[in-house]
Amino acid sequence: MADPMKVEVVSPEQVLYSGEATMVITRTLGGGEIAFQPGHAAFLGALTECHTRVFLADGTSEDIAVHGGFVEVSSNKVSILSDAAELGSQIDIERARAAKERAEGVLRHEHDAEAISALGRAHARLNAAGVGV
Repeated sequence: MADPMKVEVVSPEQVLYSGEATMVITRTLGGGEIAFQPGHAAFLGALTECHTRVFLADGTSEDIAVHGGFVEVSSNKVSILSDAAELGSQIDIERARAAKERAEGVLRHEHDAEAISALGRAHARLNAAGVGV
């Protein structure tokens, strides 16, 4: 197996993850899910609200709700620079469910860009917390 790659996931408030990984899966804006493994070609993309998974060499993974930002891959390093992000283990599931229900309620009556964004954030949080939607 190839040597692991360096991974950093940062938000304006904190570094959420910094370490080595064997794979990172995230979602780009308009491009769908993308996986990065050691030796991946250089890449730069905008991110949407998503459940990002960082797979560690010991077989575990770090689940992170990413709310926009960018992903850059170069020199065997994946950098995720997020507008906001949360570790799955630290997400308040009931709060995320309530946000999802509020956004769905608004969208039943009107097309609202903020409600669409809130629904995307809620989905990312629930998926990262391991409860799905």
